[in-house]
Amino acid sequence: MPSTSLSIPNHVAIIMDGNGRWAQQRGLPRIEGHRRGVETVRTVIKACRELGIPYITLYAFSVENWKRPKDEVGALMHLLEFFLKKELANLIKDKVRILTIGRIQDMPAGVRKQLDKAVEATAAFSDLTLVLALNYGARTEMIDAARAYAAAIAAGETKLDDTSWEKFSRYLYTADIPDPDLVIRTSGEMRISNFLLLQAAYAEFVFTPVLWPDFAKADLAAAVATYAKRERRFGKTSEQLKPAATS
Repeated sequence: MPSTSLSIPNHVAIIMDGNGRWAQQRGLPRIEGHRRGVETVRTVIKACRELGIPYITLYAFSVENWKRPKDEVGALMHLLEFFLKKELANLIKDKVRILTIGRIQDMPAGVRKQLDKAVEATAAFSDLTLVLALNYGARTEMIDAARAYAAAIAAGETKLDDTSWEKFSRYLYTADIPDPDLVIRTSGEMRISNFLLLQAAYAEFVFTPVLWPDFAKADLAAAVATYAKRERRFGKTSEQLKPAATS
């Protein structure tokens, strides 16, 4: 059952970091850390459902990750394709909707095929949405959105002098996804690495030293508890947020 004692974020976005270091600490190949990280993905999906978090975005592969050794990138693509094939039945059973953000068109054909299949097969679900950020970068997203917005202006579909954040944001990858309330990064690194730069403008951030393969439900719950203690003012003062006195 979802927790009722905490202020639960509507959308949690996670920078999954530390797979390689987890493996190196154990004298294992880096890909073993990524394989263990897949197990953590399963754990976190289940934990989100139990905590009552309706949206979760996982930063699975960035546009910068193509710079990694070719054998590691190839293994990651194979692992992603395998995960999607193996987990689709469970995702359908658990009614988890799959969405993607990023330049998915540049992913390997096998991965695209499995992603398309997962997105289509889970499109009707609404209780829990898993967003996979793949070949994603916030700066790339801004460029793509600006191009699309400029094209819409040129086509007469919108007007330049009528620009607003609400209208421009419709051209982002996340057009139909609520902004994250909480962004978590594992492994102790304290940077956001080109992740949801615009969408996370008012998000709360939690940085944990726990490496992603060791990240458990208790760690997610602890981050949510930290989030619940924060005062989210959105530009207002604390006094403005207090309930008005009744006569």
